[in-house]
Amino acid sequence: MFELDGYAPLIIAATKNTLMVGVAAMVLAIVFGLVGSWAKTAPQAWLRGLANTYTTIVRGVPELILLLLFYYGFPQLVQDCSAMLGYEVLVDLNPFVAGTLTIGFIYGAFCTEVFRGAFASIPSGQAEAARAMGMSQILTFRRVLLPQAMYFALPGLGNVWMVLIKATALISIIQLDEIMRMAKIAANATREPFTAYFLASLLFLGITAVSMVVQYFLEKRSARAGMY
Repeated sequence: MFELDGYAPLIIAATKNTLMVGVAAMVLAIVFGLVGSWAKTAPQAWLRGLANTYTTIVRGVPELILLLLFYYGFPQLVQDCSAMLGYEVLVDLNPFVAGTLTIGFIYGAFCTEVFRGAFASIPSGQAEAARAMGMSQILTFRRVLLPQAMYFALPGLGNVWMVLIKATALISIIQLDEIMRMAKIAANATREPFTAYFLASLLFLGITAVSMVVQYFLEKRSARAGMY
């Protein structure tokens, strides 16, 4: 059923690119989330406003539009601005880099809310006790706040990952050879769209199933470590 005139192995092999983009984007999203959650609770109003603007834009603009804006619109904008200044600049973005940065930026907004709730769940007295013991703010964050926040954030981060890995299908539109792009090529070449896209759906389902198992063991391990 899944032979597809030799295209099936290509679709399966494209899982590697999907996972690479997903993992890299998730790491970037966590970084954006940590910075965003800090900014949302900062005493400076301009930082809070910047963080709120970031999450509002991401929530209000479809992911596909942001991806197209970054991959197609941003290079054109740079080239037009350079031409106005009398320079000729050619910007050619790598699809992998563009997809990773865009998806990481988008889901960093969701990680921001996850981490904001996680840090709010930690009793304020713990940070005060750490500072009373002579720990610096950075040391308090690294040894006291961050480990506990990661425990509280783990279920939310797991949900973000589940949505993020499915969103990698959008990068097929910028010509990166991931699962959906190869499935589309196979569907057009073999005239068997159901088989091609059904195989792609099984691959995404497999990634999700494995991710759920990994998340379950991570949560159990965190609980055994007494991080609550």
